[in-house]
Amino acid sequence: MAKNKKQIELEQQVGELTQDLQRTRADFENFRKRSDEEKLRFQSLGREQAVLKLLPILDTIERAVAHLPEELQGNKWAEGVVSLSKNNEKLYADLGLERIAIVPGETEFNPDLHNAISADESEGEREVVAEELQAGYKLSGNVIRESLVKVTRI
Repeated sequence: MAKNKKQIELEQQVGELTQDLQRTRADFENFRKRSDEEKLRFQSLGREQAVLKLLPILDTIERAVAHLPEELQGNKWAEGVVSLSKNNEKLYADLGLERIAIVPGETEFNPDLHNAISADESEGEREVVAEELQAGYKLSGNVIRESLVKVTRI
């Protein structure tokens, strides 16, 4: 049975509308994926900015604990500061924050992880971290603050 002209036109319209619908669906799916990626990126950026603002507090508490006078050993207030430090460490770990590990005299200097603010004039083949002056951190595997270090050659 032969199709009449009207049926052929309708079939062409249906085909065009179907293609338009498929393109619209694909465009919407791409838009949704981009929106989801942007949302995750902005969440990550917000978390990074918040953590960066809190790092000076973490540094200060760590210095306080590291320089706890002997006469304050066993003092309830001092124990509270130490407990605060441990709670902060757990909170930061839960956020994906990790300290850049340094072993003075053994850790190879890495400009991606370390910011050398001084270097001694020693002779040697390898540059290693002699001293950590300020801790560096990674957030979810990305360096957000380099370690400030002194470098020596061995």
